[in-house]
Amino acid sequence: MAVPKRKTPRARTHTRRSANRKLDPPARSLCPNCGAVKLPHRVCLNCGHYRGKRRIEVD
Repeated sequence: MAVPKRKTPRARTHTRRSANRKLDPPARSLCPNCGAVKLPHRVCLNCGHYRGKRRIEVD
């Protein structure tokens, strides 16, 4: 079994693991009907439109 000759420094371990902690924020797009920020390929929660048609009733 392979055994390391030296202890791995804490900084090197944390540097290697830090790449997995970086999360990208979810993509955002603008609603063409009302201009509100929404998730792409989803119904706009502000006006209820999706792909040019009203899909849900919003109060």
